Amino acid sequence: MREQTEDYIIEMRHITKRFPGIVANDDVTIQVRRGEIYALLGENGAGKSTLMSMLYGMYEPDSGEIRVRGEKVTFNSPSEAAARNIGMVHQHFKLVENYTVGENIVLGIEPMKRALGIFPYVDLREANERIRTLSKEYGLEVEPTALISDLNVSVRQRVEIVKMLYREAEILIFDEPTAILTPQEVEYLLKIMEELRRGGKTVILITHKIEEIKKIADRCAILRRGKLIDVLDVRSTSTQEMANLMVGRTVEFTAKKSAPHYGKTVLEVEHLCVRSEDKVQVVRDVSFSIRAGEIFAIAGVSGNGQVELADAITGLMKAESGTVRLLSQDITAASIRRRAEAGIAYIPEDRQKFGVFLDFTLRDNLALRRYYREPFSKKGIFDFSVSEDYAARLIDEYDIRSGQGGKTSLRSMSGGNQQKAIVAREIEEHSPLIIFVQPTRGLDMGAIENIHKQILAERDRGAAILLISLELDEVMGLADTIGVIYNGRLLKIAEAATLTSREVGQYMMGVTEA
Repeated sequence: MREQTEDYIIEMRHITKRFPGIVANDDVTIQVRRGEIYALLGENGAGKSTLMSMLYGMYEPDSGEIRVRGEKVTFNSPSEAAARNIGMVHQHFKLVENYTVGENIVLGIEPMKRALGIFPYVDLREANERIRTLSKEYGLEVEPTALISDLNVSVRQRVEIVKMLYREAEILIFDEPTAILTPQEVEYLLKIMEELRRGGKTVILITHKIEEIKKIADRCAILRRGKLIDVLDVRSTSTQEMANLMVGRTVEFTAKKSAPHYGKTVLEVEHLCVRSEDKVQVVRDVSFSIRAGEIFAIAGVSGNGQVELADAITGLMKAESGTVRLLSQDITAASIRRRAEAGIAYIPEDRQKFGVFLDFTLRDNLALRRYYREPFSKKGIFDFSVSEDYAARLIDEYDIRSGQGGKTSLRSMSGGNQQKAIVAREIEEHSPLIIFVQPTRGLDMGAIENIHKQILAERDRGAAILLISLELDEVMGLADTIGVIYNGRLLKIAEAATLTSREVGQYMMGVTEA
């Protein structure tokens, strides 16, 4: 029996939205029931965030209509959506760094009082008490007086959620909320979503992570290249079926890896120590080596020195002591460019801070490693036609989704496609050493499969691979050799085939005796 309109708290009917060179949403219809967790699943750039940005008033649809609680609405701004009790937590948070938690939450709706009945002031004390009550009610644990600049990403995300609740949002949209969280933080967030549902809220979850959808969502709409493919009951649909519909082909969950063929030693790290900007020793007497044709994976819980180790090898951080040699050449004190030209390619953890220039075009970002060399530059003159042809080839070969090809601004692209651009640029250097730090963070299942194939192809080409990942399954599936880091030290180095996931997990927690 067909459900009546009033059964749905949200309806988006026949929504179409175009941007230059791309149809982001093509005649999409979704209907969300009150009190459910409704997932939008799709590849990077499939149109998920665009669709929800229209519900939140950030864009207007070119055609179609939006209904909230059965009433047709037109939102010209997020404040108009908020007035209808709709809130959104964006992938990149909208918080003022030098304000407190409480100041961020009340920004724009400050509770005003008058001293002596005359002088207006913001009553932050009362607001902070309400914030404490709300955060305690939903298990969010935020301190209203804390500065945003002092908080890690998972706490900042909680602040964004409390901000929605403070503004009495009934419909809560989460845009890729787990893309920058550790596995432990992801589990905590999913529990918060369950608590929100129990509190009568309706949750819309934008994601490409099927395992999270299986844990928490009731129904799932699958988008592919802007079109709605299907709406599924999560409980009765297999992970494989969801993945295949999302990507449009059969997805392989396990990378096919051939036996390694090791060559000469490419990277040697001896007794390396690194201190942070706060003068805390974050890498402690680390020694290891990587051979040509070997994937050396470092496993560890976030914050145990693995990123600083990679940054010290590439020159982004200065080593306090110890030695780094590339192909027997001491590069410990070398500049970043000299290390790159000597044969290091680097896919960093923070793609937007260290991997790309957001206000450059895709073409210019893809040329960053080559722009000053022939054939890109001749006698100091840059050849745009060479750069354009190079960008067109990489866009095609690495399936980088961009509305205007190489002319697309990086800032306008999805995070996953920004990551594809970095991986394409660095792999194309065919360097003797490639360092991947969290290479699949924020990527959809199809893109993860492709990145894993590319890592293995580079290894089989004879490159030495340093893989740093928080995903234990990724480490176990790709590594030839595993080093486990804890509190800045490598506690264990062994062939991957000799270790179980349980043993690696124990070392990650600092347990040295099985």
